Amino acid sequence: MSGQPAAPKGTRSAAAAAADGPLESPPTGPAPPAPGIGVQAPVGGIETGALLGIVEQAGAGIATLIEGLSREELLRSRLTRQEVLRLLARMAAALGTLAPGVRARMPELDWEGWQSLAQRLALPPGPALDDTLAFGCEAVLPATLLWLRVYRQGQPELFQMVP
Repeated sequence: MSGQPAAPKGTRSAAAAAADGPLESPPTGPAPPAPGIGVQAPVGGIETGALLGIVEQAGAGIATLIEGLSREELLRSRLTRQEVLRLLARMAAALGTLAPGVRARMPELDWEGWQSLAQRLALPPGPALDDTLAFGCEAVLPATLLWLRVYRQGQPELFQMVP
């Protein structure tokens, strides 16, 4: 023990109060948005490169997980299915935060498809979510990965994480 008497129950000692700093009232006004929600990355730079890296890594992960699986096998595989859903949601969230200027430089990506997919991934388990999973894996994902390779070659500055 430190040799100092304990503060009465429910109070703070002067040392604890000094260490914590002054008490502040809670902030007023609207709460800041959750990370990645409603925040758009600028064209080029660290944020854009990082987001596109997330999209590429998640997409490659999905491609690896579903390689050789039929739709029925994917839907029956509890662990693979959950991981693919998680990675699709991660891709959709990252793509959703890209700035309009970045989107304009990649017009072949199915931006509306990804936005729709993001909303539908929140559906409860059932046939609609199964269709969403299949749509993501069979249509949107392959086209997105193909175009990202093309854009990486033609516009490498978008993928570089430099200020």
